[in-house]
Amino acid sequence: MSKRLSLLCAILALPLLAADKPAPPADLKTPPAELERVLAPGTGKEYAGADDIVRVRYTVWKEDGSLVQHVPPPQSLVIAREKMIPGWSASVSKMVTGEQRRVWIPAGFPGNKSDLGLVIDTELLEIIHRPQTPDDVAAPPADATNTESGLAYKVLQAGSGDRKPSRGSTVSVHYSGWTTDGQMFDSSVLRGTPSEFPLTAVIKGWTEGLQLMQTGEKTRFWIPANLAYGNDKSKPQGMLVFDVELIAIR
Repeated sequence: MSKRLSLLCAILALPLLAADKPAPPADLKTPPAELERVLAPGTGKEYAGADDIVRVRYTVWKEDGSLVQHVPPPQSLVIAREKMIPGWSASVSKMVTGEQRRVWIPAGFPGNKSDLGLVIDTELLEIIHRPQTPDDVAAPPADATNTESGLAYKVLQAGSGDRKPSRGSTVSVHYSGWTTDGQMFDSSVLRGTPSEFPLTAVIKGWTEGLQLMQTGEKTRFWIPANLAYGNDKSKPQGMLVFDVELIAIR
């Protein structure tokens, strides 16, 4: 079994209840000539690119009817298209959000090292675009605002909320972080799940910067080393750049 197929089989070790175990499709062993079929149309307008991440629900059977993996509602999986076995990835690339599709992947097909064919039913819930490295990570641009502490920031999208966090607030955010040479070192966007934390439990630049934001706002921060991780060699060093979206204040 290939590494990608092993990942597909093992990425979620979910217990299966008898009532949740789906019956194999009647056409399991008689695939159509095109090897895939739309089960339900979607409502989206865009498609996942090769570098995108998708949130999906799916079920995988072997052609003998044995169940390999089942991710039922309300559960879902966030996975990069590049991590999918090729036949699955190619099928997902043709889907829009909300669509459900079945693909047959014959034994010996690229990525399927099993001695049996696979059938995968997929529901595409969300397309997550990989964050692009900003052009201005090397230094704050001239139109950035600077605070007395040395923090620099620029609002990328105005917020719609009517309040800002206080130092004692807990916030929910999406964020991506880069070093000044353009290397991404962390991103909640890639994980597909917002991060939640109290403002007293993060680096000083975040504690200060998040208090400047309204809910719904997206802001880019340039955080000098003394407001980031300082000399902690286990963490990214030097000035760090973060794009942050404030989702909620708890």
